[in-house]
Amino acid sequence: MATRTESPQAALPERRRPELDAMRMLVVIGLVFFHSALVFATEGDFYVTNAETTEAITVIAGFGVVWAMPLLFLISGLGAWHSLRRRGAGTFTKERLLRLGVPLLLATLLLNPLPQWLRQRSSDPHYDESYAGFLPRFFDVHVEFDEFPFFVQGEHFETGHLWFVVLLLTFSLMLAPLHRFLPHEPFRRLADRVAAVTLRRRGVVLLPALAFAAICAFAGMEEDYAGWHRWSYLLFFAAGFALAADTRFRTVMRRDARPAACLGALLFVAAAPGFTTADDPFTDATALAVVSRALFGAAGWCLVVAIPGLLDRPRQQPSGAPAPTAPTTRQRVYGHLVAAVLPLYVLHQPIVVAVAYFVVGWAAPIPVEYVVLVTISLALTLAAYELLVCRTRVTRFLFGMRG
Repeated sequence: MATRTESPQAALPERRRPELDAMRMLVVIGLVFFHSALVFATEGDFYVTNAETTEAITVIAGFGVVWAMPLLFLISGLGAWHSLRRRGAGTFTKERLLRLGVPLLLATLLLNPLPQWLRQRSSDPHYDESYAGFLPRFFDVHVEFDEFPFFVQGEHFETGHLWFVVLLLTFSLMLAPLHRFLPHEPFRRLADRVAAVTLRRRGVVLLPALAFAAICAFAGMEEDYAGWHRWSYLLFFAAGFALAADTRFRTVMRRDARPAACLGALLFVAAAPGFTTADDPFTDATALAVVSRALFGAAGWCLVVAIPGLLDRPRQQPSGAPAPTAPTTRQRVYGHLVAAVLPLYVLHQPIVVAVAYFVVGWAAPIPVEYVVLVTISLALTLAAYELLVCRTRVTRFLFGMRG
C-alpha cells in the first residue's frame, strides 16, 4: 500500500475553469481582427496589403502580440498537466498526435497554399498563373534540420498561421516523457516549496519575467511567430504546466493580478519607442533594440500572469443546492464554442486573406474597409465551421474535435 503524502493544495481536484476556455475563444476570435488589421499596416509583410496604410496599426497590433499567443501557450500548458496526469504518457501522446497532427496535415495540404498564391497575385499585376499551376511550386520543398521544428522549407511553402499548432504539438511530445517523474517525491516537494514561497511573498510570481526579458534581448525575436522567439513559447508552455501543479499558484495569480497588469502595461509603453525607431528591433544588437526587446519580454510575462488572475473568479456551489440534471442552453452554447477553438484557428487566416484580396481594391477609407473585412471574414469563418466542420464525425476528426 502506498505511503506517500501529498500537499492538500496539490491534491485538490481541478474543475474545468470556464475563464480559461473563454480566453482561448476570445484570442482566436481576436485573431480575425488582428490579421485583418495587418492588411492596413505600414510595417510588416502580410499576404495582401492595402494601398493606403497607417502606422497606428503597428502600435495597436503590438499590444496584442505581447500577450495573446503567449497566453494561449500558457493555457495549453495548464491543460497539459491535467491531461497528462489523467491519461498517462501513451494516451496523451496519441491524443495530441490525432487532435493536432491531423488538422495540421489537412490544413497544410488544402488551406495554406491559398494565401501564398494570393500574395503572388496581389503583389504582381501581371502574375496570371492558375492556382492548380501554383500548387506544385508550393510543395517544392526540402528539409532543413536547423529550423527545428519547422523542418520542411521551400521557396513558397510555409506553415503560415499553423506555426502555433506545430509548436504546440512539438512541446506536447517533448513533455510526455516527463510523466514518469510527476508522482515522485522530489518533484512534489519542489513544487510544494515553490508554491509556499510564492504564496508567502508578493511579487515572486513575476520573477520569470527576467527569463523572458533575457531570451528576447539576446536570442532576438521572430516576426514569423507573432514577434516572439519560438523558444519563448516553450517557456510559456512550461510555465503553465508548472503553475497547474499546485492550486496555490492560482491564488497567487489572483492576488498579484493588478500590480502585474500595471507593471506589464508600463513595460510595454517603455518598450514602444525602441520598436518604432530602431531599424530592425527584432534582431538589431544596438543597445536600444536589446533593451526594448528585454522590456517587451518582461511585459509579456506580467500581462500573461495578470489576465488569467483578473478574470479568475471561482464560484462556490450554494450549500444544499440541487445538482443540475441537464445542461442549460447557455452551457450548451458555451460547450459548442469551446469545441470550436481549434477549427476556427485553422480556418480563419486563409479566409481573411481571401476576403482582403477583394476588399483592398475598393476606393474607401481604411475604417470602412476594415469593418467590412472583419465582418465578412468572421461570418465566413463561423459559417465554414458550422456547415463544413462540425456536421459529421469525419470532418470533426479531421479538424481535431472530439466525438
